[in-house]
Amino acid sequence: MTEGENENDDENDHDSQVRTLVVAPGARVAVLATAFLGLVFDGVELGLMPVASLSVTRSLLGARYTDTLGGDWFAWLTASLMLGAAIGGIVFGSLGDRIGRVRAMGASILFYSCFAGLGALVGSLEQLLVLRFLVGLGVGGMWPNGVALVSECWPNASRPFVAGVMGSGINFGVLMLSQVARLWHVTPDSWRWLFGWSAVPALLGVVVLFLPESPKWLAARGAAKRPAPPLAELWRAPLLRLTLIGILLGSIPLVGAWAASKWMIPWADSTAGTVQPGYKASAQGWWALGATLGSFCGAPIAGLLGRRVAYFFISLGASALTCGMFTLTAPLRPEFLVVVFVQGFVATLFFGWLPLYLPELFPTRIRATGSGIAFNAGRFATAIGAFGAGLLVAVFQGNYARVGAVVGLVYALGMIVIWWAPDTTGRTLDE
Repeated sequence: MTEGENENDDENDHDSQVRTLVVAPGARVAVLATAFLGLVFDGVELGLMPVASLSVTRSLLGARYTDTLGGDWFAWLTASLMLGAAIGGIVFGSLGDRIGRVRAMGASILFYSCFAGLGALVGSLEQLLVLRFLVGLGVGGMWPNGVALVSECWPNASRPFVAGVMGSGINFGVLMLSQVARLWHVTPDSWRWLFGWSAVPALLGVVVLFLPESPKWLAARGAAKRPAPPLAELWRAPLLRLTLIGILLGSIPLVGAWAASKWMIPWADSTAGTVQPGYKASAQGWWALGATLGSFCGAPIAGLLGRRVAYFFISLGASALTCGMFTLTAPLRPEFLVVVFVQGFVATLFFGWLPLYLPELFPTRIRATGSGIAFNAGRFATAIGAFGAGLLVAVFQGNYARVGAVVGLVYALGMIVIWWAPDTTGRTLDE
C-alpha cells in the first residue's frame, strides 16, 4: 500500500468518525437557546436607532435640529449600520467556514456589544456614525453563523421549527427594546443609558465559546483535501447562479424593512412625540409583536405551501400592507397600531422563510459564507435604499408617510424574483 493510499484511508476514517457524531439533545437545546439570544440582541441593535434616532439628533445638534436633518441623520445612521452588517456578514460568515461556527458567532457578539456600548460616550453624530458601522460588522456576522450552527446541529425533521425560532429572534429583540423604551422614555435629555445597556450581551459572547461545534462542519473540514477559497467558489459555476438568487431573495425583505417599514417609527415620533412621548415605543412594540409572530410563522408556512409559493404571497401581502399603512391611516388614529401590528406580521414572514431556505442553497463547506453573503449582501442595497429614502425626505419636505409608501413598493419585486429560484421543498441539508 502506498503512502498516498494510507493518507486517503486516514482521511476516510476521520470523515466517517466525525459523521457519526450526533449532538446530544441537551447540547442541541443549548445551541438553539444561545444562538436565539445572540439574534435577540442583534435585534436590539437593529431596533435601537429607529426608536432613539430623533432624540439623539435633537440632543447632539441642539438648535441646529430640523425635521429634515433628523430624517437625514436617521437615514445616514441606518445606512452606516447596514453597510457594516453587509461587510460583517461576508467577513464573519467566511470566518465561520474557516475556524468554526461557534468561534465566529462568539466574535460577532463581542463585536456588536462592545462597540454599541461605546455609543454612550459619543460627543457628535459623526462619532456615532463610525460606531454604528462597527456595530454592524458584528450584527451581520451573527446571522449566518447562528443559522448555520443551529441548522447543522438539529435533525432535518425539526428544521422548520428551529428556523422559525431563529427567525423570530431578531424581532423579539426589537420587541424587548420597545418595551424597555416604553417604560423608560428615550428623550433628547435621556438616551445614553440605552447604548450603555446594549453592551451587556458581551457576556453572551464569552458563553458561546463553550458550545459544541457543528458535526457537519467538522466532517466537511476533515473530508476536504484542498478546499477552494469559499468566496471564489461562490462566484463561479455551479454556485454563482444560487449566490445571485440568494442575494436577491435576501435583499428584498431587508430593503423593504429598513427603507420602508422602519420609517413608521420616526413618522410616529414626529407626529405624536410632543403629546405622547411613549407613542413611538408603543408603535415599535406593536410592530415588533407582529414581527416576532410573523418571523416565527414564516418557516412553517414555507413548509406547508412550498418555498416559492410562500415567498410570492408574502411579497404580495407585504407590499399591499406597507403602502396601505402609510397612505390609509396615520399615528394617533384608533386603527393605526392595529395596522402596524398586521404589517409587522406579514412583512416579517420573510425572516422565518430565509433561515429555512438559504442554508438549503449551499453545501456545508461554504454554508455560512453563502448564507452570509445572500442575507447580508442585501444590506448593501439596504444602505443605498435607506440613504435614497433619506433623500426623499427632502423631496417630500419631511413627509415620512410619502417616503414609506413609495419605498414600500420594493416588496412587489419578490413576486417576480422568486420564480427564478430553485424549489428546495422536501430536500435535506445533505442533499
